[in-house]
Formats: sequence, C-alpha cells, structure tokens
Amino acid sequence: MLELMLCSMLTILPDYLYRRYVQDKRIGREITLYSMWYELRWGITACLVLTISLITMIFYFHPATKSVTAIFRTVTILPETIGRVDEVYVGINQKVEAGAPLFRLDDSAQKAALDVAHKQIAEVEAETRVAESELASADGVIRQAEGALQVSIDELQMKTQLLKNDAVARREVDRLTNTVESQRGMVSAAYANKETLQTKLKVLLPAKKASAEAALAAAQVELDKTVVKAGVSGTVQQFTLRKGDVLNTMLRPAGILVPEAAGRGTLIAGFGQIEAQVMKPGMVAEATCVGKPFTIIPLVVTEVQDVIAAGQLRPTDQLVDVTQLAQPGTLTVFLQPLFPGGLDGVPPGGSCIANAYTSNHDALADPNIGTFKSIGLHVIDTVGVVHAMILRMQAMLLPVQTLVLTGH
Repeated sequence: MLELMLCSMLTILPDYLYRRYVQDKRIGREITLYSMWYELRWGITACLVLTISLITMIFYFHPATKSVTAIFRTVTILPETIGRVDEVYVGINQKVEAGAPLFRLDDSAQKAALDVAHKQIAEVEAETRVAESELASADGVIRQAEGALQVSIDELQMKTQLLKNDAVARREVDRLTNTVESQRGMVSAAYANKETLQTKLKVLLPAKKASAEAALAAAQVELDKTVVKAGVSGTVQQFTLRKGDVLNTMLRPAGILVPEAAGRGTLIAGFGQIEAQVMKPGMVAEATCVGKPFTIIPLVVTEVQDVIAAGQLRPTDQLVDVTQLAQPGTLTVFLQPLFPGGLDGVPPGGSCIANAYTSNHDALADPNIGTFKSIGLHVIDTVGVVHAMILRMQAMLLPVQTLVLTGH
C-alpha cells in the first residue's frame, strides 16, 4: 500500500493534474468512474509498473522474513552408565551451577571395585616390605657363603703344601678342591638371589604397584560416574527423576538442562534463496519480536550459511528421488545485536520479524563511479526506508494482531 501510494504520486497525480489544468477535465464530469481508465490510462499503467518494480527492488535488496527465532540448545541430562537412582539432589525448574551434583546412582559395585583396588595396593606394599627383608637376608647369606668359601680355600692351600711333603693323602686334597668349587657355586647363587630381589624391588613390584594404582584410578572414575553433575550453569527442566528409577543411556534421559546464556545473544533467520546474492556478513538489520513488543532491535548480519539445509542428503538403504528434495529451503543467517544488551528481554525461543538492508556506501564512495550507477545505488539505498516503515508498522500492530485478531 505504501509503495502504491508513493508511485501514484509520481504517475497518477501528474497525469490528473495535466488533464485538469491543461485539458480542463474535471472529476465527476469528463472524468468519471467509467471513463477514469481511458482518461488516466498512462498514469495508471505507469503506476502499476512502477509499483511492481519498486516492490520487487525493495524486497530483493532489503529482504524481510518472519522466520526469525532466538534458537537455543539444551543439554540432555544422562548418566554415563546404566543404573538405579539412589539419591536426587535437585528439583524441577531449579537453577544449578556448573559442577553441581544432580543425582546419584547406586554405587555398591563401584565401591567394591574401589576397595579391591585399595587392597591390591596394600598387597604390593606388603610384598615390597617382604622383599626388602629378603634382600637384607640375602646379604647375610652372601657373607656366610663367602666366609665358608674362604675357610675352604685356606684349608685347601694348607693341605696342598702338606701334600708336597706326603703328609696328607691325594684324595683329601681332591675332596677339598671339590668343596671349594661347591662353595664358589653357593656364593654365585647367593649373589644371583640378591640380584633377583633387587630387580624385584626396582622393576617388578613398582610395576605391580603402578598397575594397582591405575586400577584404583579406574575404579575411582567409575565411582565418580555414579554422581551425575551439571556440565554448565543453567535451569533444570523436565526433571521428574525419583529414587528407584532405572536410567538407560540410550532409552531414558533424566531431564533437560537449559544453559543460562542459551538463545540470548543471537537470532537465526531464514531468508528466501533468492536473496543468496544479496545477504552478506556486515549488513545492518532490524527486528521486532513478539516477546518484546513496540521495540525495534538494531542488528548486524554476522554469518551467512553457505548451504541450504533442505538439500542435505544422508546415506540410506534406499535411493533418493530428487523430487523429494524439491521443497525449497531457506538461507540461514545469523544476526547479533548491534549494541550490547540489544536482545535483553527477548526470551530464548521467541519469534521475531526481521529486515536486512543493503548498503552501497563503499560503492558510492568510489570516485570513478558513473552517474547512472550512482543514481541507481542511491535509489536502492533510499527505498530501504519503505521497508523500515513497514517494520515499524508491524511492530505497532503485532500486539493487536496477537492478542485481538488471533482468537483471544
């Protein structure tokens, strides 16, 4: 309507003024309801053409959409294991901080595994103390074996001297020789036993203790999993969990956690695909929301999704017919407030109406721009005022339309 009125002032009005003051044709006499088309045919035709062109230019270079939502993501409350609820710490719609416990599952099996891991560590420590005692005993065995060997060597040397004087029998010397070799073997065995105990103390037992400590840490992790905590600060919704309920990570979630900052800093809009060449990051936009009536929120386009979600394809066991994807989708655009706190008061999930405005300021600042191009760009930037006026009219009528004209 605004476009038609504006265009009629540039076409029908001059045509009528020409007929009235140049041709002296008056309304009600020469210009009647039946002769209006013939008398004002040039102005009416030009008005229709100009109106259609103006509307097309406005909606193309300054696109609008009613598909605007403050989308927010929820966090599903789920335990990492299957179990029966033993204790619940929070209620419905309760605000929680990050890391606050929400509920606890039955942890008897996890506590038993943790106790076993503690006892395994104690067992390894006991083995370590026994091995240290055995190592001290091994030093005594070595000294004892070396002493016996030295006695046998001294006796052998004495008997060998006596054998030269035929004071002892050859068999006695041979027996002592065998005894010395046996004592040397005992000394070597004593040293080998000590080395074995040292290796056990330095390598085997530390490895067993590290393994037991790892089992303890794993058991502690499993025990910690029985206490489900809030990953982020937010509000607990749809949380009807009670003691005795059985939770399954695949089939039954415990509830939903809505983060504090969810949906409070960004609007996501769906513009028509025809605006794909016009929508660019950095464009100025405006929006009015149902949850914040009579308010125009200045925005800026921060990101334009480079794909259309309606055309996505997932591999399945059936071939997809292209006609199934023929439904046109929208161009997803992310809008953020131009000034801090611009979206304060807009509830997450609220619906809005948004306009985006094309700006040719940089192109007009080019000193080499042509005259006709400069005029055209000025016209494109100027007609955005019409869309801004329409948005403000929508902001004024939105509460009336919502509260009065929708069946309330």
